[in-house]
Amino acid sequence: MNEPTQYAQWLKPWWSPPAWLFGPVWTVLYTIIAVSFGTVFYKAVTGKVSWIVALPFALNLFFNLIFTPIQFGLKNNFLASIDILLVVGTLMWALYAVWHAAPELRWVVYANIPYLLWGTFATCLQLTITYLNA
Repeated sequence: MNEPTQYAQWLKPWWSPPAWLFGPVWTVLYTIIAVSFGTVFYKAVTGKVSWIVALPFALNLFFNLIFTPIQFGLKNNFLASIDILLVVGTLMWALYAVWHAAPELRWVVYANIPYLLWGTFATCLQLTITYLNA
């Protein structure tokens, strides 16, 4: 079963977006992530930023990338809920870390506001879907 079909079969709140919206939103967000996270990793590799600052960015990528296999591969809403909480948590940690450790990279925080907003919305949606389909 593909992702849109599976998404259509779940009980969802009235405010859930249509399945077709996720692709365009994530295309924009992954572009922002590639540029901003890539800059942080580059600064870490060149020694201009500590690897401790880059760590939450790496963890965020990991948790972000395993969400779809958990949600649609394993079909496990509960684990997907835990994962998406980790996505948002590591993003907040990352933005806090870069804001305080690298003032020259504060633009990374501003650039990732759409990711944080969508991640927060997606977390609310995932937790609600998990509750409704338990």
